[in-house]
Amino acid sequence: MPKTEKPKILVVNDDANSLFALTSLLAQWAEQESYEVLAARSGQEALRQVLMHDFAVILLDVNMPGMDGFETAEAIHQRARSADIPIIFVTAFLADELDRLKAYQRGAVDFLFTPVIPQILYAKISVFVALAVKNEELKKQARQLSQRTTELTATNKRLTREIEERQVAERQNHAKDEFLAMLGHELRNPLSAISSAASLIGLPGVSTDGVQRAKKIIQRQSQHLGRIVDDLLDLSRAMSGKILLNRAALDLSALVAHTLETFRATGRSGDYELIQDLDPGWVDGDATRLEQIASNLIDNALKYTPPGGRIEVRTWTENDDVVLSVRDTGVGITADLLPHVFDVFVQGTSTLDRAQGGLGIGLSLVRRLAELHGGGIEAESKGPGGGSTFTLRLPRIEHQVAPPPPAPPAAEREAGKPSVLLIEDNDDGREMMAMMLSCYGYEVRHAEDGPRGLEAAARHLPDLALVDIGLPGIDGYEVARRLRADPATRGIKLIALTGYGLAEDLRRVLDAGFDRHLVKPVDIDHLMEVIGSCTALPVK
Repeated sequence: MPKTEKPKILVVNDDANSLFALTSLLAQWAEQESYEVLAARSGQEALRQVLMHDFAVILLDVNMPGMDGFETAEAIHQRARSADIPIIFVTAFLADELDRLKAYQRGAVDFLFTPVIPQILYAKISVFVALAVKNEELKKQARQLSQRTTELTATNKRLTREIEERQVAERQNHAKDEFLAMLGHELRNPLSAISSAASLIGLPGVSTDGVQRAKKIIQRQSQHLGRIVDDLLDLSRAMSGKILLNRAALDLSALVAHTLETFRATGRSGDYELIQDLDPGWVDGDATRLEQIASNLIDNALKYTPPGGRIEVRTWTENDDVVLSVRDTGVGITADLLPHVFDVFVQGTSTLDRAQGGLGIGLSLVRRLAELHGGGIEAESKGPGGGSTFTLRLPRIEHQVAPPPPAPPAAEREAGKPSVLLIEDNDDGREMMAMMLSCYGYEVRHAEDGPRGLEAAARHLPDLALVDIGLPGIDGYEVARRLRADPATRGIKLIALTGYGLAEDLRRVLDAGFDRHLVKPVDIDHLMEVIGSCTALPVK
């Protein structure tokens, strides 16, 4: 539908009184909810309306003379442009389950039984009107995203041209030039996929399966963009010493095995002979950062090894060290590049031609994270075509296996999921997270700012609160402090949501009284894990 056009609702009923009643009910809300109501007295007239307009939803009477509701629905959905218009059948009754099955086969998404209750009518209609509005917004966002992609491309070309015009000969400046080109390349790929998927969702006639696949593409590529940003921020934090390690005793072999399983599950290692020989070795380290090291080393081997090659991943103990080795049969490293392979922005040749891509910061981050753990990383290669070996060494610790924690009481184990209060000022973000949590079975209440959040917490006493830090007026830190100061709300588990992930940000979050800290955008699976672990913590 055109940008300025309101969503349209079509009401089809051969009975003039029923038609007038339904259209009048809808007209009461039309101005407030910004939609338009059209009417048809027969199936044939409904088909003519569908030829002329796009509809957010159709209310279709089942029992009509001539072409009944089932036949009309089938005819509407046979046309590609109107194939996905949701249809709500209006009827006094459906005789049995076979009639219901017939209705669903003809394209029904829901039913309204006469006499129609106005509140139910409005509730059902508003869902599809909102969906039509969201689809239009997605198309608008796709246009803006496409324009932004063009601007990014132009900016990248301009920056590259300026750097070339300066004709700087130093190696580091040349590497930065390649990095900027690669950054543009890495950003354009997911942005292009997101733009195409968003445009597909807004196309008339796109199938439900197509919409679902497009949504998965948007989610997957958004996560990829998030990882690019995380890599850049992690490198900056690591180089400035602002990464705060969450250390614990862990078995490096188990962590590497988990990382390898992730590569296998995602299909990344399917074209390679992947060999693992993992002996236990305990270290005092941050599990997330050590998994980042292992993942970067394995990903680097896959990136620079042609399909069919062999990659060997081994762990063992050697004197006072726990050692991780990743050896590949890939393109190798030239003698002049080998001393600089851990420098920032350094990559091998022909990077832009390699499908795996990359920003050239992974190995720099690996070295810095290894050093923060008191270890080191080395690279070896026999030269072009001779493969590469990367060897990580970390201080070994003696580990005593602790007894398992006592099982919680049966009543606690069988208790339902915790109630959740979401305090978030971004309307779309709040709506989406509340919907996702509800889909996972959580009872969710939400508030759009700090004062309303405090009021909701005092009134409902949720088990857990997700609090955005950047709230207007009273920020998330102050919300947490006031909740902790009140005896009635002191026991609520608090999880901070923020776009900031520096060490000082984490310290401020914990000082304010939060139990956990999550950086946006939040992966829903990770959020479920954090909620589960957070509700198991003792009351502060």
